[in-house]
Amino acid sequence: MIAFIEKHRGVFGVEPICRVLPIAPATFHRHAAIARNLELASDRARQDVQDFEKIKAAHGKSRGRYGARKVWHQLRRDGHDIARCTVERLMHLHGLQGVVRGQKKTTIPDPAQPCPDDKVNRQFVAAMPNQLWVSDFTYVSTWAGMVYVAFIIDVFARKIVGWRVSTSMTTGFVLDALNQAICQRCPTGGGLIHHSDRGSQYLSIRYTERLADAGIDTSVGSVGDSYDNAMAESIIGLFKTEVINFLGPWKSMAQVEWETLHWVSWYNNERLHSAIGHRPPQEVEEAFYAQMNTLEKAA
Repeated sequence: MIAFIEKHRGVFGVEPICRVLPIAPATFHRHAAIARNLELASDRARQDVQDFEKIKAAHGKSRGRYGARKVWHQLRRDGHDIARCTVERLMHLHGLQGVVRGQKKTTIPDPAQPCPDDKVNRQFVAAMPNQLWVSDFTYVSTWAGMVYVAFIIDVFARKIVGWRVSTSMTTGFVLDALNQAICQRCPTGGGLIHHSDRGSQYLSIRYTERLADAGIDTSVGSVGDSYDNAMAESIIGLFKTEVINFLGPWKSMAQVEWETLHWVSWYNNERLHSAIGHRPPQEVEEAFYAQMNTLEKAA
């Protein structure tokens, strides 16, 4: 709010802007004076300046995606002890906010095709990596035409293990994402379940044969709606919110692919996830394997 007034004061004046916004002119002038000379500030105001610099850095590191809750958790991880209400107050005061989720159209089901049983039954939990994968894809409108983005997620730490961008909504497109996941994760020993909705791409002969060749069991939502593939839907919702809606409009598939690459890397290695203790997926997986190594040495 302070930044907004400062930006537009030359055109509209401070008092007229403050009459519209919920802020007193004296409050703005006080903050402006403090910004010019920090020695005029009270102890709390000086602390606010220091806190806001850290808040702004954490918000900027997320490219403006984090709201107050995520910024607060990031600051605590970085060793900065600060109250959540302080983060909320300072972000509101300076006009900083995160992205807000919208809705997406889900994959169109194909009820005519036979499909495997639902082995997940909406219980998206896993005791270890490579126990349960979920997959889905979404669409992006660009100036050059429609683009499609597919993801495969390991449920244990919500880590994206395969993804692909394409201009065609074919079986080969989602199969490329699957092959990337198999190549990166090298699942062995059986016990891995791949869950999807009833989209025709996931029920195709080529796709199911590739799963069988890799020793991966198949599972398909029994109803074919978003609840039967809720985790994949949730992460695609994040992608649409934090990349597509946030950085668009989009010119080409190459642009979407480039930003998706950056987002997947950030998502896996830096983004904090409340479902896994406000930690990044890579950190959670590394902690799991470190604990396994410790137990093996103890045995």
